[in-house]
Amino acid sequence: MISPIRIGQGIDVHAFEEGDFVTLAGVKIPHDQGLKAHSDGDVILHALCDALLGALALGDIGQHFPDTDPAFKGADSRKLLQHVNQLVLDRGYQLNNADITVACERPKLAKHNLEMRQSIANILDVHVTQISIKATTTEKLGFTGRQEGILATAIVLLSHQQPR
Repeated sequence: MISPIRIGQGIDVHAFEEGDFVTLAGVKIPHDQGLKAHSDGDVILHALCDALLGALALGDIGQHFPDTDPAFKGADSRKLLQHVNQLVLDRGYQLNNADITVACERPKLAKHNLEMRQSIANILDVHVTQISIKATTTEKLGFTGRQEGILATAIVLLSHQQPR
């Protein structure tokens, strides 16, 4: 039996390295560091991919886009998310909503929130009100508090569409 709804959760972490921007939700955000990664290091889109894949029991982002494959070196995570979304659509599901949380001391993300939400909405072809992004600090605790990296979590709700 096909479940009418599916829930998925994803998490991603990347360390900071030398650089002058980070890419989050497909948006280039000025920063005094970059993110160390095989692809573009977009923790938001990586967590979202994992949440979508998890909702459908399709494994994780590493299975679909392994960091051992040179084809994904420097990959644009927007393309990875488009591919994952197509897997969702091919199985008859659609995104109801995504709730994303980013943990970092810096960069400050409030002024980029709408642009990041709109970027994801455009990739997934949904309305911006279906995408929530919240940013928090960890009160200077742990690796994010020491500004060694950034963490993102995502939760999604998918619903199955009846054939017309």
